[in-house]
Amino acid sequence: MDVNKNSYTFGFAIIMVVLVASVLSIAAISLKPFQDTNIELEKKQNILNSVGIKVEREAAEEAYSKYIINSFVVNSEGKKINRDAFNIDLSKELKKDVESQAFPIFVSKKNDDKSYIIPVRGTGLWGPIWGFVALKDDLNTVLGAVFDHKAETPGLGAEINLSWFQEPFKGKTIFDGDKFVSITVVKGGASDDDMHGVDGISGGTITADGVTAMLEERLEKYVPFFEIMRKKLEVESVLDSLDTENSSIDTLNIIQ
Repeated sequence: MDVNKNSYTFGFAIIMVVLVASVLSIAAISLKPFQDTNIELEKKQNILNSVGIKVEREAAEEAYSKYIINSFVVNSEGKKINRDAFNIDLSKELKKDVESQAFPIFVSKKNDDKSYIIPVRGTGLWGPIWGFVALKDDLNTVLGAVFDHKAETPGLGAEINLSWFQEPFKGKTIFDGDKFVSITVVKGGASDDDMHGVDGISGGTITADGVTAMLEERLEKYVPFFEIMRKKLEVESVLDSLDTENSSIDTLNIIQ
């Protein structure tokens, strides 16, 4: 074969392209299970981190099984539906009409304190942003929050995944009385007595505004569920009170 001919060059190039493509395809297929596992463990890490439990990726599975006691999905009316909460893809859900969307919830219990973890997703300056917001059992006070991004500017909007930005969310409330108000990332800084605002990011206003919009849009969709749960808790409180009163009466009768 004449290696100086164009046909040889083209043939050799085609063979190499096919060979390399085959090798890459095989590698991608064989590595996908490991990639999926890493994505799953990272998600569990972030869910745990939202309630203050920080673990290495290798320990995420065990810690998740220990502290996440329940997970379920509700619809736009706050009623439970038969879906797997962990495998809900918010990027796909957000493209649907609200009535067709599924809203996952994760329930954590740590030191007898129950909390409800809400996944959130929105848009930053250069791409998607996402995270998890954990609410105490009053379904109002933030226990913790974690955020991440795909392509925000390093040193600016990318800092939403740093602790200095996330820590101030703790203790903030998403309701003002019975009115849903969410939490706002305030440009120039929130006042100390602002229960619904946190400090913004210098130079990262668009990403910060994206976090504000993301929290308002996602958390508002859970308001029907919050209202159902509050009514349930009120009923349980009344029943507990009645049980206590009856127990006191029985005790007095026994004493007499």
